[in-house]
Amino acid sequence: MYEWVVLGEWVEIAARWLHVITAIAWIGSSFYFVALDLGLRKTPSLPPLAHGEEWQVHGGGFYHIQKYLVAPEFLPEHLVWFKWESYMTWLSGFSMLVLVYYLSADLFLIDPNVMALTQAQAIGISLASLAFGWVVYNQICKVFVAANQTLVMIALFVVLVGMSYFYTSVFSGRAAMLHLGAFTATIMSANVFFIIMPNQRVVVADLKAGRVPDPKYGKIAKQRSTHNNYLTLPVLFLMLSNHYPLVFATKYNWIIACLVFLMGVSIRHWFNTRHAGKGNPHWTWLVTVLLFLAIARLSVERVETMPEDAALTKVSMPFAAAPGFDEVVSIVQGRCSMCHAAEPSWEGLHWAPKAVVLETPAQIAQEARRIYLQAGLSHAMPPGNLSYMEETERQKIVDWFRAAGKADPI
Repeated sequence: MYEWVVLGEWVEIAARWLHVITAIAWIGSSFYFVALDLGLRKTPSLPPLAHGEEWQVHGGGFYHIQKYLVAPEFLPEHLVWFKWESYMTWLSGFSMLVLVYYLSADLFLIDPNVMALTQAQAIGISLASLAFGWVVYNQICKVFVAANQTLVMIALFVVLVGMSYFYTSVFSGRAAMLHLGAFTATIMSANVFFIIMPNQRVVVADLKAGRVPDPKYGKIAKQRSTHNNYLTLPVLFLMLSNHYPLVFATKYNWIIACLVFLMGVSIRHWFNTRHAGKGNPHWTWLVTVLLFLAIARLSVERVETMPEDAALTKVSMPFAAAPGFDEVVSIVQGRCSMCHAAEPSWEGLHWAPKAVVLETPAQIAQEARRIYLQAGLSHAMPPGNLSYMEETERQKIVDWFRAAGKADPI
């Protein structure tokens, strides 16, 4: 089993690396085109049907860019499409969801203190919620297609508030935040796949057939692209939140998530207004700082019910029954639990790193995989070996984990 654990860890690393690379590409191109669109200028020298132009300098050269609001008179020979950045970001992100949260549902997805779910139930809720998000959002856009877009964003925010509360009511805090990010990212990628790209294909088909394209397709695509622009920063925050217990392992984590969306919108409003040349709404930064301070205040409200000793799960039982477990418990309690505790005794720590508590045998068995990888195979933990874990102790952790694998291959 332990060979598969190491291989699985490297698969996760590769998937995460791909996810970060493609996300950078997608977000970069999205921010660039929104800024470009807002900065377009009308000049007397514009070709017929052109909406605006902009001169830019980068990399030692000058770029002259012109935009056609509907379409040019003819289809250019070389047409670059921007789609795979979005598709691969979602696909790699979903693969991470499967690798981390679905395959280790008992550890990361399910929290019996929140809701007692089976793995199948938790995964089913996860998949259904992602599909639900797109269906509801798409209907909102269709209903308010001719309305002020602020109304659309308010309606979407109401949905996000409801999903924030829902996710924190069924999943662990870590999984709830991650799922809210995935929920929003699914909407963003689906916008590209189901709306923006099909609309652009209709325009291209009209040009090929010699027809004048209907401007409605471009307007709808622009609407969805603008929504994606405002949702990007909150998604990034939520995806990173699983590294910070102050975000997910708190009493008001669902309210924190809602405020993060408002904070992201206020930041993007400043940039978009600036790029459009419509002034400097500095008040948005004051709003952002106040929202951030409110989030920081809410984060110190601890969850009221913290179990002293979680029951052994199907995943953790083989490790609790494996030879050497008692010795490993002693090692971990002596070398790790001064930090990984409900109330850490290490000076300067006020909560367990990554919200990982290693005080009881059940908690230690539950975290067997991470203990093996970070304190057995590698020297990542304890950091800087501050608690002086010996090589013989690390070897006992390795032997125990591998013994559990031989006894039970799950």
